[in-house]
Amino acid sequence: MSDAVQSWVERAQYDLETARAMLESERHLYVLFCCQQSVEKALKALIVRQTGGLPPRIHNLLQLAESAGIEMSAERKRFLGELTAYYIQSRYPEEIGRLGSTIRREIAEDTLKKTEAEIQWLLSRLT
Repeated sequence: MSDAVQSWVERAQYDLETARAMLESERHLYVLFCCQQSVEKALKALIVRQTGGLPPRIHNLLQLAESAGIEMSAERKRFLGELTAYYIQSRYPEEIGRLGSTIRREIAEDTLKKTEAEIQWLLSRLT
């Protein structure tokens, strides 16, 4: 694995660990944000491995999966779309208050569990 790919993998794993820490500290909105970031970086690792170049500077997980040439089930596509929406909504003050009040621990735990499985699946494609 090249240094550039390894760097993206390490960042993806760091963000996943951070999502776990945010769950423990009851910062549920940031669990979702870190989950999105983890998947984004895993996808970018795949893109770098395939192209040898820099990944696109975008945050839409569906577009990144397409750039990585990944075939996905409808369920996976739905989940990546959901994570992308959480990312966008957690970036802007007018959305944070509204979204933050709707995210409960159960949602954060479920999202984290699905993200852990997604990261494992994505990183398995690197070998």
